[in-house]
Order: sequence, then C-alpha cells, then structure tokens
Amino acid sequence: MTTKTLTISIVASTAIFTSSAFALSPVVPQENNDLDPIVVSADFREAKLSQTSNAVTVIGEEKLYDKSSEAFIETLSSTPNVNFSSGASKAKYIQIRGIGERSQFTTPVNPSVGMILDDIDMSQSTLGLTLFDVEQIEVLKGPQGTTFGANGMAGVVNIQSKQPTKETEGHIEATIGNYNKQALGLAVGGTLVKDKLLGRISVYKNDSDGFTENTHLNREDTNNIDELSTKAQLKWLVNDAHTIDLNLMHVDVDNGYDAFTFDNSRNSHADQPGKDTQETDAISIKSTYQVNPKMHMVTKLSHSKSDLEYSYDEDWSYQGEFAEDLYPYSSFDQYLRERKQSDVDVRLVSDKEGKLFNKIDWTVGAYYKDADESLTRNYTYLDAPYTSDYATKNKAIYGQLDSSLNDKLTLITGLRVEKWEAKFNDSDKVNIKTKETLKGGKVGLNYQQNGNTLIYTTLSKGYKPGGVNADNSLNENARQYKTEALWNVDAGVNSSHLDNKLTSRLNLFYGKRKDQQVKSSVVQVREDGSTQYTDYLANAAEGTYYGVESELNYYPNDDIHFYSNIGLLKSEFNDYTDPNPSAINMNGRTPAQSPEFQFNIGTDIYLNDNLTFKTNVERKGSYYFSNRHNAKSRSYKLFNASLEYTKENWTASLWAKNIADTTYQVRGFGSFGNNPAHGYETETYTQQGTPRTLGATISYDF
Repeated sequence: MTTKTLTISIVASTAIFTSSAFALSPVVPQENNDLDPIVVSADFREAKLSQTSNAVTVIGEEKLYDKSSEAFIETLSSTPNVNFSSGASKAKYIQIRGIGERSQFTTPVNPSVGMILDDIDMSQSTLGLTLFDVEQIEVLKGPQGTTFGANGMAGVVNIQSKQPTKETEGHIEATIGNYNKQALGLAVGGTLVKDKLLGRISVYKNDSDGFTENTHLNREDTNNIDELSTKAQLKWLVNDAHTIDLNLMHVDVDNGYDAFTFDNSRNSHADQPGKDTQETDAISIKSTYQVNPKMHMVTKLSHSKSDLEYSYDEDWSYQGEFAEDLYPYSSFDQYLRERKQSDVDVRLVSDKEGKLFNKIDWTVGAYYKDADESLTRNYTYLDAPYTSDYATKNKAIYGQLDSSLNDKLTLITGLRVEKWEAKFNDSDKVNIKTKETLKGGKVGLNYQQNGNTLIYTTLSKGYKPGGVNADNSLNENARQYKTEALWNVDAGVNSSHLDNKLTSRLNLFYGKRKDQQVKSSVVQVREDGSTQYTDYLANAAEGTYYGVESELNYYPNDDIHFYSNIGLLKSEFNDYTDPNPSAINMNGRTPAQSPEFQFNIGTDIYLNDNLTFKTNVERKGSYYFSNRHNAKSRSYKLFNASLEYTKENWTASLWAKNIADTTYQVRGFGSFGNNPAHGYETETYTQQGTPRTLGATISYDF
C-alpha cells in the first residue's frame, strides 16, 4: 500500500467510524419506521432495508430513474467494494470484494457472482441486462450459500423489474447524446381482467457508435452498442390464496468489438473488427400459494436460451501495415456459444401462525438446475473448428430457522446441501466427468436495540464448484481444478438518527478462501513471432480478505440530500502455488480486481419544486488486472452531474458523465508482446473506460 493510498484509507476509515459512532448515539425509539420504504426481497422473507442483516446495497427506483442508458455492470460499481472488468464492447463481469470472473475464452466458467433478473438466472449472460423499467437492484455481498448455492460464493445481484399494477400507468423515455447515442423506451401496464389479471410490457432500444475510431476502415462504429430489450409480465390473481407471476424476456444485443490498440488509444487499425453479441429468450413462472394460515408455498420455474458471439482481431492491425522483415501476422478469433438452463425451486415458508414453539420462523426447500453450454471456436491457427460441450446438474435441499431468543435477539441458522454433477467433452476427444457434494450455510445473531438500530453478526460459508480446463496443451495436473470454499464473517450496524434525516449502514467483514481458484495463463511465442495465450483455472492459492463498507444518507432539510458509499478492502494470497512452473510467485500479493479503496460521494439539491441539481464523484484505487503479471490500473476519480426539470408528468434532464474527461482503464493485459514494430517486446495493453459523455433525456409518466 502506497503512502498516498494509506492516507486516503485512514481518512476514509476515520470518517466511517466517526459517522457510525454518531449513528449509534442514543436515539428516540421509533418502533414503526414508516420512513423506511425500501424492502429487500432477495432473502426467504421480505424485510425493510433497515431491518436486514445482510451486507446489502440497494439501488432504488429513485436512483435508477435517469440511468436507463448507462451500462448496467458499470452502474453497480458505484456500490462499496464492487468492481468490474471489460475486455469487450462493454463490461460484462463484476467482482465483489475482489472475487469474480474477468473474462471467458475456451474454458467453461462457473460464476462467482449470481445475477438474477425477475427469477431468471442471467449470471452467464450479463450483456443482456439493462436498467430500463427496473424498480430495484439488491447487491448482496459475501457468501449466499443458503439462499443461492453454487452461484453465490462472492455475492448475488438481484434485479426486480417494475411490477404490473391495477391502475393503468406507463413511462416513455428518449435519450440523445454525443457519440451518436440514441435511446428510446416504452413501458405500459395495468389491469387486463378486473380483479384477475394484471400485465406490463416494456421495450427499450439503445444505440451508440461507441468510443473507438477505426482509422484504417474510416469508421467510428466498430465498437458500437446496439441493444434491444423486451420484457412482459403477467400477474394472475387466481384467488385470495394464490397468485401466479409470469415473466417473459427477449434480448437482442449486436455490439461490435474493437477496443485494443498498440498505443492504448481509441484509434484502431484493425482490419477485422469483432463482435460482442447476445440473443436471449427466457421465461419464469412464480406461484405463491397460501397452503393454510401457518405456511405458504413458493414455486419458481425458469428456462433461458442464449446464443452469444465473442470475436476479435487478434493482431490489432491490417495486412500491409508492417514491413515483412518485422514478421507481422494476421489472426482472427471467434467464440460461438449456446447456453441453455432450466431451474426449479420449491419452498415452504412459515407464517405468523406457523412458528415453531411460537418463536421460530422456518423455511425448507428443494432446488434443481440443468444447464448446458456448447462452444464452437473458429481460429486462424486451428486446422478445424474446436468444439466442446459442458453440461451441469445441481440438486439441492436447504432450510433456514429464524429463532427469537427474546424480544430483541434473533438467532439465524441456515444450511444448504447441493449435489453437483458435470460432464465435459470436446473435439480433442477429452471426456471428463465430475461429481461431488457441496455444503454451505450461515449462523447469525441480530440484536434489534430499538426501532432505529439493528446490530448483527453472521458467519457464512459459500462455495464455487470445480471444473475443467479445455486445452490439451496443458499438463495433466492442470486439466481439472477443485471446488473453492469461502468462510466469511460480517458484523454491522443499521441505524437512523434525527427522525430518519440521517441513516447509516456500516459493515465490517473478514473472509478466508480455501483452494482458491485463480485464473492464469501460459504464454508461448509462435514461429511467426505472434503470441499464443492458453488460459486456465487452478486451485493455486489460499487467501484472506477484510475490510469495511459504509453507506450514509443525510437529509438536513427538504432542499438537500447528501450521500456517501465507501468501501475499503485488503486482500492477499497467503499461500500461492501454480501448476505452471513458469508462473510468477504471488505469495503476499493482492489478487486481481481488488482495489484497496473506492467511494461514491454526492449530493442532490432541490433548487425549487421543479428543478434538481445532482452531482457526485466516484473514486477508485489502483488494482492488478491479472494474477499472471504485475500490470495495474491507475487510480482515478470521475465527476458526474445532471440538471433535472420536472413539470407535472414530464421530466427533462441534462447530464454529463466523466466531466473532466479522465482517462482510466477497465481491462488490461501485460507480459506479452503484440507489436511487430517493437519487436514483439513485452508491453502492457489496456482498454480505456468511458470518456466524457453528454446528453439529454426526456420522459413522460402517465
């Protein structure tokens, strides 16, 4: 940690603990906290945010209203200790507390962070997620072993679209901006059959030329954005005891991919720009049935099918750009994937009359998932297309008890047992089958000091299944890797003060990773001077992390709102080994994508009944791009602002992102050479983050 970073961390820590001490000072009991409208639904039981003991950040509708055209994954990074990586048309991978994927090429990947949209698992297909017509996003940090199992070792992002209402209502929105940005959205819903059937449908189209200029092809749209998202919802009120929710989704993303250059600029020379596309059709059905006054049954079924292409010009140049004596090469790499997944989740949840001994709320359930991913890789250096198929099945049972020890103290215990099966085969005649039993869960204590203060602590265990590395050039020890386990402790305080003018969420955490899965790669130089990457996953380490997450909201009066989201993270490899003998020794080093600090601080100023000025600054510390080399991003801060005018049902907003046009990196590669003009010497190559963007959004609610 540098002196500058250490100073910032100390200042931030002091601010956090000072604010939390203030929030813990004596408060007037307010047992019915009607000023806390935010409800968290990701657990088995809905609860107000102030009464939720999970380490969770909620991005509500009021924060999402003017963000429809922003990148979904990048928006999440404004929450404490959440980072992202790009490497394509836009960011598709997030990391929570430094844990999460950064890319995918040939090898199948089991996600560390779950992404759930309206009960549909989108963990492997995040390119299709948008912010339009979304009501709330819940970012749960730390292992979610009881509720989500294998997909939730690092955390889960639960996304809820706006639900159908009895009253007819709708929203129309249009956005224009620089880089030829154009977006248009429409959502409408209401009663279809009186007292029986409600519905809602939304359509959103988002286009932009992107931020790359291809000077060879004389084009400004080779890294473009072209997204269409459609959602439909039906709510069938079968009777007073039974409700059925149906969600349908169609996503068609046809983005370009042309992001890396020799000089790390936005001026590309590629003669074969790639693609970053996704087409998804999905459905989910949720049945909520009141079995009797003691319990209700929740049944969830979902199915999704996604076709994806990820392709790129590997040489980043055009034929004839370099003299032959520099040994230039020309190569194109294309990955075509088809993913199918079906999920079934059935649970019984107790109600007030069904408590055991009048003190214990309970939940029991069973889960089944069947997923298949097929790959076709077309690559210049392959004699024939490479194909593979990776099929997995999950069967799980789970349960949770919420035991009231007294009027203020609650003991929470949860357990999940999951049977994991996987089959892999490819065109290299590799056939591997794995089968194992996985266990996760949690034990926690909640102390409700009064209506305004909740103190909690939780010990939880999460897991991420092992898998297969899909390259025959790897040695036998590197072909498979084992399941990773994560033990995590959270301790926190949720509190409010000054009649809810000040609210605070403070969370401290510590985690221990066992058989830590680490992505690395072998670099080989071909005869023509080009570089070949073979990426793989290995149980290369044991690791620890710890840190602080703080969220404050302060309304000193009706005209102003201050807020801060601060995350501090210290993570390191305690014991690092690698099946690749040439790998760098990472003992004691920080894992990739783990910035030591990040914060989002801002204010909303209500100038009058119609006009609101919003501004914020996002700051993020430096972090390593990979565990294979020592290339790092630069620390950066981004300034954003908007001026919003509201009149009756109309809203108009002028906005600016990254006002100072700060240069920052969202993906990086190091320790390899790709430039013939430099003799293929080892260099660091980076993809640049979003530059200054300006625009206007107008919307109408009815």
